[in-house]
Amino acid sequence: MSLKSNNKTEVNTIELEIEVSAADFEAAVQSAYIKARNKISVPGFRKGKAPRKMVEKMYGEGTFFEDAVNALIPVETQKVIDEEKIELVDAPKYDVTSVNKETGVVFKAVCTVRPEVKVSNYKGIEAEKVVKAVTDEEIDAKINQMREKGSRMITVDDRACQTGDSTVIDFEGFIDGVPFEGGKGEDFALVLGSGQFIPGFEDQVAGHSIDEEFDVNVSFPEDYQMKEVAGKPAVFKVKLHEIKVKELPELDDEFVKDTSEFDTVDALKDDIKKKLSEQYQKQSETDTENKIFDKVIENTEVEIPQVMIESRISQMVEEAGQTLGAQGINLDLYLQYMGMTMDAFRKSFEERAKKDVTLRLALEEIAKLENITASDEDVEKGYQILADRYKVTPEQVKMAIPEYSIREDALAQNVAKFITDSAVIK
Repeated sequence: MSLKSNNKTEVNTIELEIEVSAADFEAAVQSAYIKARNKISVPGFRKGKAPRKMVEKMYGEGTFFEDAVNALIPVETQKVIDEEKIELVDAPKYDVTSVNKETGVVFKAVCTVRPEVKVSNYKGIEAEKVVKAVTDEEIDAKINQMREKGSRMITVDDRACQTGDSTVIDFEGFIDGVPFEGGKGEDFALVLGSGQFIPGFEDQVAGHSIDEEFDVNVSFPEDYQMKEVAGKPAVFKVKLHEIKVKELPELDDEFVKDTSEFDTVDALKDDIKKKLSEQYQKQSETDTENKIFDKVIENTEVEIPQVMIESRISQMVEEAGQTLGAQGINLDLYLQYMGMTMDAFRKSFEERAKKDVTLRLALEEIAKLENITASDEDVEKGYQILADRYKVTPEQVKMAIPEYSIREDALAQNVAKFITDSAVIK
């Protein structure tokens, strides 16, 4: 094998022209014959026992050339890639230009390579840290969530219903005096103001009392899903059977004792405030780090091969599918429900994917500039973190994820820490 030429054809793309000697080609042809001979029948010989020359005489001299070339190309290309220290980001694309028993094989390998990265001003980045203050309204909202869990529905019979009430109604819809399919319901539970019915319906139910019968006049929207009634005016005959409201438990020390580990309302509020403060502190730290990394991205010059962006998008789509799956939702059904194609779904991740790839490339470049590495201890820690997350053993994680992947992630984390440690937080 010899490298005839190594030419940069465009940004992040090189073309290797590789020559394989006649002797190496002959060895590959012989290997291809040995692999295939058990499937070959030649008159006068038992299956698999015909000499290669007899097979070539019968089927042609080039019978095994294609298999030999297909076996040679990836092996010889990898040798050149290793010798030239080429960093690929995608599988090479091949073009065979010459196959000859006397002179060997010549082929071209078009390679997409790791882009050149220039990153500057990554030390001493200034970033403002903003910690959100906890408000009384937020504390009250948390307490009301607790009260909601202990709420009960009580019947109201001394007033007309109003928005927010839960009602039970009978209804039947008519268009031009004729009932229409799907327009009737009995003992139907409806929360006024929920938007469950077409616009105007719930507003006209409000103000009526139990056992009252009345008409509701509405028009179906032009884009209504049932085309036969879309855009048409309708009259609904309605009877109101029941009105209920949600009653929340009184907020007092007894309620707190029954629903929490605390004895007083003030103690509960203090705990909620503490937890929200811790949450906002962590969020502030994350936001500050994101500001720092956004600066790193701004200070990075790189032309990213589209294949790297597409690869990151594929990872993000897979992660989204796993998240939906954990909720019992199929990704394909989700896209149908959202009226979105897979292409559009992938497109929605493109900007974020580009930022992720840019940052990763910048971190790798900074690692070289600053001689930052990932130790074996870092790798073991990475395996342990994943093991704890998925509740499996580190050995099981090692069977699923190669060490180089964990080491790359650990290196990125070490560089990220180097950058944030040197940052100037205001």
